[in-house]
Amino acid sequence: MNPDASVGSLFDTLREKLELEWAGRHTGETRVISIPEDESTRTSLVGHLNLIHPNRVQVLGNTEIRYLQELGESSRRVLVDQIFSGSTDLIVSGDNQPVPDDIRQRAEASSTPLFTSPQATTRLVTYIQYYLTNLFAEKITLHGVFMEVFSLGMLIIGDPSVGKSELALELVARGHRLVADDAPVFYRTTPDLLNGRCPEMLRDFLEVRGLGILNIRAMFGDSAIKLNRNLRLVLRLEPMTEEQMHRINRLHGARTTQTILGVDIPEVTLPVAPGRNLAVLAEAAARSHTLLLKGFDSSKLFVERQARFMENDQ
Repeated sequence: MNPDASVGSLFDTLREKLELEWAGRHTGETRVISIPEDESTRTSLVGHLNLIHPNRVQVLGNTEIRYLQELGESSRRVLVDQIFSGSTDLIVSGDNQPVPDDIRQRAEASSTPLFTSPQATTRLVTYIQYYLTNLFAEKITLHGVFMEVFSLGMLIIGDPSVGKSELALELVARGHRLVADDAPVFYRTTPDLLNGRCPEMLRDFLEVRGLGILNIRAMFGDSAIKLNRNLRLVLRLEPMTEEQMHRINRLHGARTTQTILGVDIPEVTLPVAPGRNLAVLAEAAARSHTLLLKGFDSSKLFVERQARFMENDQ
């Protein structure tokens, strides 16, 4: 059970942004918003009044309150019974609407938390859904250094002592930003997107062999630290002999794909050898991948140009 999923934690986190207030007593403050373990049977977490697929957080606004007012006494009683049938963990009344008396009374009787807000219900749904999606997202901890290089989330991986931290330090010195060293945590926030963050205990720190633990924020300033970033590229550092380097495809390089939490992430392998400037190569890998995301494929253009020259020579 995730303690951060309690109604009280949600209120504390979003109170100022959404102008949330408790309606009456702090009933159900410790209640934990839950979702079924089986993903195929999960209902929507947050939404406007829905009794066919009940939301864990029911949001009431102008439309929902007006619908309640237009119901007959018997139909309204049945609907209110459904709201409090056990699937609702929180009710939020938005659009500056007063909470109907029967909703308020049933909420207190069943210890169901009840919030009010003057903001539009669409905004309430968006922010609460985003908060809970991140909270319940699948996550994994990977070994490596997570960086932001030219606004691109790059995870640097490789065997111990291969030079990951040294590369990260040089990239920070060149103006790029550190997200997490050693144990970045990645959350699948959407079906095809991973967001990487740093555990609070490790935030701002980078371990470099021979120098020990460095506080990057203190050394380079706040701009050298990024709290989170979407993972777009994995950069693998791998020691190679001259013979191994000659076996790398000279046109496309050493590119492959790594699947993390069901998301395919492009991976580039950089040979580690004396005389190679890994920081420049890492920057080039980031720029090249950014171009690929925009549809610009250098190797494809090179092959097409070569084909044209060969046609012209015939």
